[in-house]
Amino acid sequence: MYSILKSAHSGWRYIVLILLLVAVINALSGWLGKKTYTEGNRKLNVFTLISAHIQFLLGLVLFFLSPLTKLPMSDTIGRYFKAEHTSMMLIAIILITVGNAKSKKVTDAVAKHRTIAIFFGLALVIIIVSILMMTKSVPGRSFFGVS
Repeated sequence: MYSILKSAHSGWRYIVLILLLVAVINALSGWLGKKTYTEGNRKLNVFTLISAHIQFLLGLVLFFLSPLTKLPMSDTIGRYFKAEHTSMMLIAIILITVGNAKSKKVTDAVAKHRTIAIFFGLALVIIIVSILMMTKSVPGRSFFGVS
């Protein structure tokens, strides 16, 4: 069970990263190009939100099952998975959720795009930094490798 969840969590990150990257590029294009906010924009943002929440739930289950989170905080790998990765991903999911919620409340199309670009963009940066930190903290892990 653990290895299936670990593989799912590791592989699902590509879906989240691709959707998040597309959503940020789309939002920046809409914001800077002063484009209208379409139903397609809304659906992309919702799919991005849903994929990120699925990833977070998989990670939450892994947090309680993984032997890596049972390592002491003095261990680099233990600290990374107990504190650094968990807190950074929590912040990223909060940014995605808040950004999506705030964009719903705004009536101006350009402001909707701006809100998504800022919140989703910050979340994307945090996720990429966390993955890069993993490649430094955990031997044998790579940015693109499914583990």
